Amino acid sequence: MAQYKDLDRKVIKLAKQIVKMCTQAGSGHPSSALSILHITTALMYRIMRYSPKNPWNNASDRLVLSEGHAVPAIYAAYCDVGGVVGTDNRPSELSFDDALTLREADSVLDGHPNPAIGFPFFDAATGSLGQGLSISAGLACAARLDGIDKKIFCICGDGEAREGQVWEALDFIIDHKLTSVRAIFNCNGQAQSDYVSQQQSPDELARKLEAFGYQVIPIDGHNWDDLLRALTAEAMDKPIAIVARTVKGWGVTELQKPTYHGKPLKEDQLEQAMADLDAKADELGVAEVEDVPAIEVTRPERIEIPTGKAISAGDFAEALAGVGFDAQLEAKKLATRRAYGAALAALGADERIVALDGDVKNSTFADFFAKKWPDRYFEARIAEQNMISAAAGLAAAGKIPFVSSFAKFLVRSYDQVEMAVITNANIKMCGSHAGVSLAADGPSQMGLPDLAFMRALAHSRRVDGKSGAVVFQPSDAVSAFKLTELMANIEGFCYMRTHRPDVEFIYEQSETFEVGGFKHLIDGEDVAIVASGYMVHVARQACQILEEQAGLSPSLIDAYSMPLQTDSILRIGDDCRGQILVVEDNYLGGFADEITAAAARSDFGVMVHSLYVQNIPKSAKTPEAMLELLGLSAQHIAQAAQAAFDRSE
Repeated sequence: MAQYKDLDRKVIKLAKQIVKMCTQAGSGHPSSALSILHITTALMYRIMRYSPKNPWNNASDRLVLSEGHAVPAIYAAYCDVGGVVGTDNRPSELSFDDALTLREADSVLDGHPNPAIGFPFFDAATGSLGQGLSISAGLACAARLDGIDKKIFCICGDGEAREGQVWEALDFIIDHKLTSVRAIFNCNGQAQSDYVSQQQSPDELARKLEAFGYQVIPIDGHNWDDLLRALTAEAMDKPIAIVARTVKGWGVTELQKPTYHGKPLKEDQLEQAMADLDAKADELGVAEVEDVPAIEVTRPERIEIPTGKAISAGDFAEALAGVGFDAQLEAKKLATRRAYGAALAALGADERIVALDGDVKNSTFADFFAKKWPDRYFEARIAEQNMISAAAGLAAAGKIPFVSSFAKFLVRSYDQVEMAVITNANIKMCGSHAGVSLAADGPSQMGLPDLAFMRALAHSRRVDGKSGAVVFQPSDAVSAFKLTELMANIEGFCYMRTHRPDVEFIYEQSETFEVGGFKHLIDGEDVAIVASGYMVHVARQACQILEEQAGLSPSLIDAYSMPLQTDSILRIGDDCRGQILVVEDNYLGGFADEITAAAARSDFGVMVHSLYVQNIPKSAKTPEAMLELLGLSAQHIAQAAQAAFDRSE
């Protein structure tokens, strides 16, 4: 039809570029990119209100490519419209030929979407499938809070729809009535190694989506009438889901073979591919046009996001009293998870702070925030993967999301956490009930491998040189409160472990804390004991045993953050006869490994010993019984410290 000739010409031009850029890169997914090309072209040249010259405009419609491997289609179009990359203070404009730098080491056109390396058109790294719809939901939550009328379009693959997180996100969108999200399922029928299951066929997907409560619009994904009608449809009382039948490798015969997923054409195959696309241009009646100018898109007014102002939780005592902890304040005894909840509620006075929880808010104490700031609390229910990715969407829109659940339950979202770190997402995650001190509930509820995983991320480096993540493990209510406030003021991913039992205050309310810091609680000379979290209290008991029963003078260090300032700890250990004992309530890979690795690199002649959870736990009625069972009691620590001292003589 005549009114679509410009779009047909554009598709042919972009299709040729997609094929060339993947061949030049020697890798990529041209067949998947060609399958979404009409969807992409309709969005980026006709439907979306966005600013190619200002991708940081928070008022713009957003496009989330959950099917991240199909990104050459987006790159080709973005280069064609002269989209801007880099940073808002050092922007640069792309040209059409810049698309040919796909996957080069110094290019912003990564193999999968990644805003952290300088491609701000995208809001989050995608490509680990199943996460894009959750990110879109987070963006929609933020838009609602900011009063911005924009749409968030999310392209998902049909094979990808097998991922459980997709359906978590679909539920979340219904729960929170996020009708600004447009889920687009690209149904090309081919997966990587086989055809897509019948369970993810267009008809089955449509039925499932309708059962979930969506207004489903089935379309031909290469038909302009269908596309423009579906993409401009207004959601009434239900969110919209578009099920688009497409052809993988559209326009290029060779790329339509099922063996071509993730496989570019060879140089000697390009001529035939161009001939195929020329024939397609003849078929569409647009063969005579050699150069196609970019189509003008609508540019919305920019809405500024407030940044830069320090965030305060206020006075510790006032915050605790504000959530009903007057008695605990008087007794100076409170669990770190409860102090986290009090701090989070106090931080909510800043409108940038939002919170999500996975149906355990009355145990993590995020419910204090939910009650005080209900408009900025998003219940994610028992769907931790969706919760983390939704937080990434909220962070991309300028919010500071605090995400909480049991540390054990967050384990199932480690892929989403890593993708958030790749994105440089400004997420604060709290893993409650960490370690073994919850005792009676048993190992299915205990976060034990979390420190090993988070330590690995903490020792990764972002493009800007910052740590991929900052980890905190407070030992008492004061440190938990202050570290929660500190997390709010750190740009980037943070993880904090909190524990279940009430414990005595160690610190005065005026105490300060820092990234990578520790506290030297007891200054001795015979052996240095390093502990963190709940184990600081157990180690204090061990120090008393050593002093009273063995006449030893131990040092005690509360290591509350990593990457840890290990050099100073090694100096303390060097002054304690070169003996350091690290005790922790998690599996291998935590603070003991942090200090051991530092000792191996250093010139200090220190020996590092460790006590950690070596056996898979079972239930025990009390924390004391659990620690006795695992060889981590105060008496066990004292014995290990005595043995370390004996080796120094």
